[in-house]
Amino acid sequence: MTDRPEPGSGVESEIRDADWYGDDLSGVEHSQVAFTDVDLTESTAHRAVFTDCTFRNCRFNAAAFSESAFVNCTFNGCNFFDASFTGCKLVGSVFSKCSFDLLKVERGDWSFVALARADLRRARFLQARMREADLTGASCQEAYFVGVDLSGASLQGADLSGCDLRGSDLTSLDPTETLVRGAIVDAAQTVVIALNLGLEVRAAEA
Repeated sequence: MTDRPEPGSGVESEIRDADWYGDDLSGVEHSQVAFTDVDLTESTAHRAVFTDCTFRNCRFNAAAFSESAFVNCTFNGCNFFDASFTGCKLVGSVFSKCSFDLLKVERGDWSFVALARADLRRARFLQARMREADLTGASCQEAYFVGVDLSGASLQGADLSGCDLRGSDLTSLDPTETLVRGAIVDAAQTVVIALNLGLEVRAAEA
């Protein structure tokens, strides 16, 4: 796996206890800012940019971001209940001790994100790029990863039981290291999984 970009190179300022409930943050730009206990519930943003920022105990409940960027950011103890990210870029961002209940991600680039041991059981990732994402030990039972580019992703110890994986790149999935019972896949993916198990796939003889 390629070295993961290092998130956050230090912060230069801090925003603490701000109430941005329902605010429109479209077009805002922040770099190397620490956000602590900020309420972004039901906030919206189009083309907002956050670079090398740190978010601690922030609430993104029901927030809606589109075409926005959180590049090399760190999220610690944040709540993303019912939040949506459409066409957003989160390359290299790290998530720790966050809640993702009903999170919806559609399109966008989440490559190199760190979601190790995250609880994603009710999250939906649709048509997103998650190349070399770290999903080690993540709980993804009955989640949706539909049409997602998971090439090079770390899936060791993840639980994908009952997860809808149709149309996703599963070339890095090792069924001996990842729980996949009841996962939903398409016909082409069954061939990939068989090859990952070391099977030799041939056409039936006439």
